[in-house]
Amino acid sequence: MPISITTPLTREKARQLKSGDSCLISGVIYTARDAAHKRLCELVEQGKPLPLDVKDSIIYFVGPTPARPGEAIGSAGPTTSYRMDAYSPIMIAQGQTGMIGKGKRNDAVIAAMKEHGAVYFGAIGGCGALLSKCIKKAEVIAYDDLGAEAIRRLEVEDFPVVVIIDSQGNNLYETGRAAYLKQK
Repeated sequence: MPISITTPLTREKARQLKSGDSCLISGVIYTARDAAHKRLCELVEQGKPLPLDVKDSIIYFVGPTPARPGEAIGSAGPTTSYRMDAYSPIMIAQGQTGMIGKGKRNDAVIAAMKEHGAVYFGAIGGCGALLSKCIKKAEVIAYDDLGAEAIRRLEVEDFPVVVIIDSQGNNLYETGRAAYLKQK
């Protein structure tokens, strides 16, 4: 049975989630890829305000396609998360509690997640058209010049994800593989 999550995702809520949990996210999440993350981290380094409040937020690593008439957004499948590894520890330290993407994360990201109480969710790559059906509203809120990689505020309903890495550092990519190999 999936766990229903309504944003904001507080550190307390994030710490209750365990690697392998299936979740359905509803509420507001944000999009950002590497170019936007670089700009956000430069603002942090300069002591300037961010164009969004990252406290208790979930950022989806996605560059959606343009919306068709009558739809909130185009295809919105996850991008490979390691592109954000240089930036994620900084964003987590600023209060971000959730990330959605695909693929492995490095040790620095996992250490920041453990220190600050954040989680990494996986969304299924290749299902962008289906995932976009869970996005009810999308608006660009920063860095419009980045096109598909602009930061968007999304309103989602029952957006399906799996907790890949929990706030304790338990990693489904490792435990799932170990369980599979043990069955052989």
